[in-house]
Amino acid sequence: MEIAKLTDWGLSEDQIKPLIIAGPCSAESEEQVLATARGLAAINVPIFRAGIWKPRTRPGSFEGVGAIGLQWLKKVKEETGMMTAIEVANPTHVFEAIKTGVDILWIGARTAVNPFAIQEIADSLQGMDIPVMLKNPVNPDIDLWVGGLERLHNAGLTKLAALHRGFSGLENSPLRNEPQWQLPIELRRRLPNLPLICDPSHICGRKDLLSSISQKALDLDYQGLMIETHCDPENAKSDKDQQISPDVLKHILDGLVIRNTKTDDVNFQRELAELRTGIDRLDTSLLELLGKRMEVAQHIGELKKANNITVLQSGRWDEIVKRVHMRAVKYGFSDEFTDTLFKAIHQESIRLQEEIMN
Repeated sequence: MEIAKLTDWGLSEDQIKPLIIAGPCSAESEEQVLATARGLAAINVPIFRAGIWKPRTRPGSFEGVGAIGLQWLKKVKEETGMMTAIEVANPTHVFEAIKTGVDILWIGARTAVNPFAIQEIADSLQGMDIPVMLKNPVNPDIDLWVGGLERLHNAGLTKLAALHRGFSGLENSPLRNEPQWQLPIELRRRLPNLPLICDPSHICGRKDLLSSISQKALDLDYQGLMIETHCDPENAKSDKDQQISPDVLKHILDGLVIRNTKTDDVNFQRELAELRTGIDRLDTSLLELLGKRMEVAQHIGELKKANNITVLQSGRWDEIVKRVHMRAVKYGFSDEFTDTLFKAIHQESIRLQEEIMN
């Protein structure tokens, strides 16, 4: 897939180290939009974002000001020189945005789950040269995310980026949306040239975690951050708990550590190569051990079949879980990692035994 660089969007090299996109969750008034934009321009944010049409869960919530807000963004661009970005959910939104000179479009998570909606937007953009960012679908489906990008690319769009805003998850999480970092990492593996931008505001859902999530994204080599910023966050009409002021944004950005993606240090490269060789050897050993474990699981399946015993033995699985968790602590493994690893091993053991049974 041919993907343009961020500098092809009209951004300079300095503006993409990293790229910062900021602005209010919702455009509420001309005064609010311009006041926020002036605060962001003062700290050199290159792209101003604002929600014009807001997809809300229930009717009666603030659903955005509509097309009138586009005129306010036009004034932002004229006064500050910042590029502007909005969310679009259908071809009508696309038409209105293009007509008023919006520079960048993004497609939200609720739209991203619907291939029909993505295709309609892609068709409406056929032949246009405008950057489009696609948020991950609300559900953790990597193929759906990639498929949406492919639909846009098939329409001739090359200025594409992925927006990672997290996935709907467990209610007891401190985060609004679980990041599930392994999914954007897999997206990067499949589309290595695709710019990846993190939306920590929607991952966190709260102000106090923005800094740590932003840093983690940069440590994972994301190219940018999109952070909701409001001139008066406490009185915002939508998502006030996750919005910050331009001054707070500056404080967060000043505290971020920007790491290098590579170095010419020969000693570093040599030591890294040696360590990676060690990792490769250990991976081979792990696969050999897993192979031996599965051989034992197959023998167990044969024994169960001969004695007409069910494959799943819940009591035995409980014993394994308790034992491995006790031992995993010794190696500093998280409970999440231990659960994920051994559930996968257990599922593969069950699959092999079911083949033997049938």
